[in-house]
Amino acid sequence: MNSISPLTLYGLAGLRRCWMPERGRWSHKYHLDGRSSPNESVPHSDLYYSLNVLLGFAPIRQAVAHEHYDVPALFNSLCRDLPNWPVRNGAWGMALWAAAELDLDTPGVAADRLRPFAADAAPAAAWTAQDVGLSLSGAAAQARHDASWRPVARALAKLLLQQFRGPGALFRDSGQGPRRHFATFATQVYAAMSLYQYGELAGDAEAIAAANACAAKLIALQGPQGEWPWFYLPAADRVLDPYEVYSVHQHGMAPALLHHAVRHQVPGARQAIETGFRWVFGANEMGRSMLRNDLSLIYRSQRRQGFQGSREARLVRAAVAAATGGSGWTPGKAPLQLTEEMRSYEFGWLLWSFGGRSDYAAFANAPEFRTAVLQAA
Repeated sequence: MNSISPLTLYGLAGLRRCWMPERGRWSHKYHLDGRSSPNESVPHSDLYYSLNVLLGFAPIRQAVAHEHYDVPALFNSLCRDLPNWPVRNGAWGMALWAAAELDLDTPGVAADRLRPFAADAAPAAAWTAQDVGLSLSGAAAQARHDASWRPVARALAKLLLQQFRGPGALFRDSGQGPRRHFATFATQVYAAMSLYQYGELAGDAEAIAAANACAAKLIALQGPQGEWPWFYLPAADRVLDPYEVYSVHQHGMAPALLHHAVRHQVPGARQAIETGFRWVFGANEMGRSMLRNDLSLIYRSQRRQGFQGSREARLVRAAVAAATGGSGWTPGKAPLQLTEEMRSYEFGWLLWSFGGRSDYAAFANAPEFRTAVLQAA
């Protein structure tokens, strides 16, 4: 086990806490407020998050071999259950992506949902960019082994470029409706990352150029302490509101995108990864580590103190900022608090982005992770 990094050991220890053996899934949410039953199950979310965790296992198979999970059986169980719950549209792409990375058989239930887009991807314009991006990531991953997936990937990439790209570098949250005018950080990550994956597969210069432009703009908009802001106005390529600032964006999702940007020599990409990750260790506005070492978990986010609004409420606030030409970026002026929960998929992204890499040893072997692992030993 000595060759397995402290970061990986920390992630696996945290996932054991999020595991629900009676359901054979990782939980939708683990509460960090001391309640007696911390795992909260939301079946459709448990499924999606568990697939995301399995994707994170792909680079760390040596480490996972020491765990009790039967990955192929678990994957098949998740795929069998997908049609029984109202999972997000991107779940099918996540299943295809995880299968390709884990060298598992292509799940027919997911293939049946996405293969028709080879002939007509227009219905997916009503989806979110996150769901289209995940579908493209899954199709591109499958296409590395099976060329019949290339038309699906090509159609989804064309849809992202034509229906979801804003007038500048950023992508829109949706191809239709009111949310076409706004975007989240997740929008940018899933759209641009999938275009990198497709562009690298197909040698598509337009896809890579669009992904490079998005990555460069995100880097330019990164916060003063490495924060990745949450809401954007694609029409103007600017931040509407940084909050909440999510740990998973700092340690997992932004790096998943920016590792591609580093390969394509986008200026500042590696520095942005490193600055963003240090935010998790305490170089942030609250001046505190986001790690919950006694549990090997990570606080979900920093948010405005007392604000418990829904996503819709945040959209309204963003709309007001857009209409008035304002921005929510007021570092040092907004009292903040921790979100006392963690969601299992967050470890999926941490492990995917850093678990199998040797070029970020300062993070993989960070004292913050090493101390927690030693305490738990």
